[in-house]
Amino acid sequence: MNSFDQLRIDTPEQIALELPLAGIGSRFLALAIDSLIQGVFYLITAVIFIFTFAAGSTVLTFLPRLLGPALAIFIWFTIYWGYFAFFETIWKGQTPGKRYAGIRVIKDSGRPITAFEAIARNLMRAVDFLPGIYGVGVVCMMCNQQSRRLGDFVAGTVVVHEKAADDVRPSWSTADRISDHTSAEGTAATPGLAQITPEELVLIETYLHRRWDLDKYVRTNTAIQIADRITAKTGLQPQPNQHVDEFLEEAAKKIRDSSQFR
Repeated sequence: MNSFDQLRIDTPEQIALELPLAGIGSRFLALAIDSLIQGVFYLITAVIFIFTFAAGSTVLTFLPRLLGPALAIFIWFTIYWGYFAFFETIWKGQTPGKRYAGIRVIKDSGRPITAFEAIARNLMRAVDFLPGIYGVGVVCMMCNQQSRRLGDFVAGTVVVHEKAADDVRPSWSTADRISDHTSAEGTAATPGLAQITPEELVLIETYLHRRWDLDKYVRTNTAIQIADRITAKTGLQPQPNQHVDEFLEEAAKKIRDSSQFR
């Protein structure tokens, strides 16, 4: 994949994440599926109101004549404006269509989006749609390398392809690597590093990449369990008052820099 198809994010953990950007094709596939689902909701709403009023419900006889159509329009309005924001908030950047297409909305910093970003980017959907079939949005996506529409610029978001946990790997820059000689000395000073398996290194790195998606309690317990496991196998000890995440970041770098993982 060409470099312009990749989103490179330098995280505070000094790990460079490379995520494949979602292009126009995959985003329109997701949009088509979501639009189809919205259409089903519109149809269900219309059928319910048509048959309810045609049947002359005793409940509705006490209501103003125009209330039914007004309520139907309100529900359609809610489906149109709330569908994307609702799912992107509860599914952390995904709608049913995006989940099927394997793409997700994230902040341009690599963090999960919040309800604020989900609402902000979707309020701009009406502008991106102009003059029809997302004309403005497509032109905007074609004019920038990250395929961002106006809503993405307003909310500070990008759309990327999902990566399986097995594919999660940090991209270590040359400047961050230590020399072979220094690595050998580090490994000799901490012989327990040789006991770490590739699967355990992937476990640490996967946690570091996905921790922001976890509940705070689950995140803390997971980090402590991984840290205890690494300490038991390598002898590495966290510094006084050092956060467990910082310890895991340092441990991952030492393990990655050791000769067996070069």
